[in-house]
Amino acid sequence: MEKRTLGSTNLSVAPLAFGGNVFGWTADEATSFTLLDAFVDAGFNLIDTADTYSHWVPGNKGGESETIIGKWLKKSGKRDQVIIATKLGSTQTPGRKGNLSRDYMQKTVEESLQRLQTDYIDLYQSHYDDSQTPIEETLASFGDLIEAGKVGYIGASNFSPERLKQSLEISKKEGFPSYKTLQPEYNLYDREEYETQYVPLVSEYGLSVISYYSLASGFLTGKYRSEADLTKSQRGQGVKKYLNDRGQRILKALDEVADQYNATQAQVSLAWLMAQPGIGAPIASATSVKQVEDITKAADLNLDKAAVDKLTTASAY
Repeated sequence: MEKRTLGSTNLSVAPLAFGGNVFGWTADEATSFTLLDAFVDAGFNLIDTADTYSHWVPGNKGGESETIIGKWLKKSGKRDQVIIATKLGSTQTPGRKGNLSRDYMQKTVEESLQRLQTDYIDLYQSHYDDSQTPIEETLASFGDLIEAGKVGYIGASNFSPERLKQSLEISKKEGFPSYKTLQPEYNLYDREEYETQYVPLVSEYGLSVISYYSLASGFLTGKYRSEADLTKSQRGQGVKKYLNDRGQRILKALDEVADQYNATQAQVSLAWLMAQPGIGAPIASATSVKQVEDITKAADLNLDKAAVDKLTTASAY
């Protein structure tokens, strides 16, 4: 399987990331262990999570995903086989507002390391921008964490193009560590914002993209084709916005390409993303070993130009 280097780092990843938002939510601890084993045993190594996952579940307080990953790392002994990407700076609970200040970063990195049961985080990402903290303070703090060996590299998620560019320029000018990856929403349906506003930055600064909602909350698996299908899972209501003419055009093209390659719609959707310039690894989640087997096969699906073009045209915005 082709490995990809994330930006100007020494992190070499298989071209699919496991989305850890399901751990402690739709996958309990035992199921999560099974999913992680299946993912890594299939040759994949990038696991993406955040310190807030999965705080939205009744009874959870945030940190459950990291805790489960940490227990799995300890039990499996596979720490040196995986690249752990986590995030900080998102609001965890009503009483704790996430930010990117020095004090908060120093505190929250220790909490993540403890939950993950590791002494370093391969890729530490700013989950959201923090306009109240000077960019210089955030980047200098990342520098301290890298110098201390607690963090390998840094990435950004959910930044505006303007603030991302500003951060990258300050890093260059002041000698601070620089964001090496970008985690935006990007998939076959949600293309316009990323392609029009971020692609130039990704190209100019040599960033690698780790896209989230890579399957558009499950819509691009082909499972949801009408409002009657929305009851099929806990995430169904989030798919309603895709059930329009453009969405149906995309599904039709996915069906045709899937038939051509004897593949699933999910595999084709992920393969299309993997074929886009600058993409390091799309993020996808799974809650069963069968789903892990499905999504990991996308890495071996090399779509020809005609198939990529068909999907690109059908999803034109």
